[in-house]
Amino acid sequence: MATATKSNAEQTNMVEARPRQDAARGKNEARRLRVQGRIPAVLYGAKKQTVALEVDPKAIGRILHSESGHNTIFDLVAGAEKTKAMIVDWQYEPIKGHLLHIDLKRIAMDQRLRVKVPIVLVGEAEGVKTQGGILEQITREIEIECLPADIPGHIDLDVTELVFTVVKRVSDLPHSEKIKFITDANTPVAHIVTVKEEVAPTPEAAADAAAAAPAEPEVIKKGKQETEEEGAEAAPEAPAKKEKKEK
Repeated sequence: MATATKSNAEQTNMVEARPRQDAARGKNEARRLRVQGRIPAVLYGAKKQTVALEVDPKAIGRILHSESGHNTIFDLVAGAEKTKAMIVDWQYEPIKGHLLHIDLKRIAMDQRLRVKVPIVLVGEAEGVKTQGGILEQITREIEIECLPADIPGHIDLDVTELVFTVVKRVSDLPHSEKIKFITDANTPVAHIVTVKEEVAPTPEAAADAAAAAPAEPEVIKKGKQETEEEGAEAAPEAPAKKEKKEK
C-alpha cells in the first residue's frame, strides 16, 4: 500500500537575511558578498514588493539537503519583515558546487500552492525476488497542489507485490482531500523489466556469416619489371641505319 509521509512544515527552520540597497547590485557586489561568506537573494510574492537580500549559504544548504528539500517552509527574518518563505530557485557554481544565488517566495499558509514531491519505492518487489527481474522507477516525482502545511516530504509506494506485466501508476498513490494530484493519473511510476543477454554466435553461424560476406576486390599492383616492359613496348622503334652504297 502506498503511503504519504507526514508534512515537514512543522519542522520549521529560521533564516536571517539582510536587505540590500538597490545601488548595491551587480556582479561586483555579488562577488564581494561571496568573498564575505554571503550570497545574494531575492524575495517576492504575496502581492508585496520584491526585496533584494543577502543570506548565509550554509543555512540555505541545510534546507536544500534536508528531507523536505526546497519544499521546506521556514521563517525568514529580513530586517523589519518576518514571513514564511520557500526556496523556489537556486544556482550552483558548476565546478566547486558553491551556491551562487537563490530566489525566495513568501508563503501564505492559508493558500494552496503547487509543488513537486519525490516518490520513494518501498519493499522488495516479488518480480525481483522470485522472477529474476529488475525494478525500474519511471517517474521519480509528481506535482501536487495543497496547503503549505500539508506538503509531504515524499510519497512512499509499496512495490512488494509488483511482478511482470504489472505497472504501478500515479493512480496507485494515496489520494486525500488535502492533496490534489496534478500529474496525470495514468502516468507510470514503476514496473519490472528484464535484461536481454547478448548471445555469442556459434562457430557455424560465424562461418556462414563470413561466407556470405562479399569478397574484397583484388588489387593488382604493377611491379617495376612489368612497368619497364610496358615502357619498352610503348617506345617507338628506332629507324634502321641505311647501308652505304659502294661506289
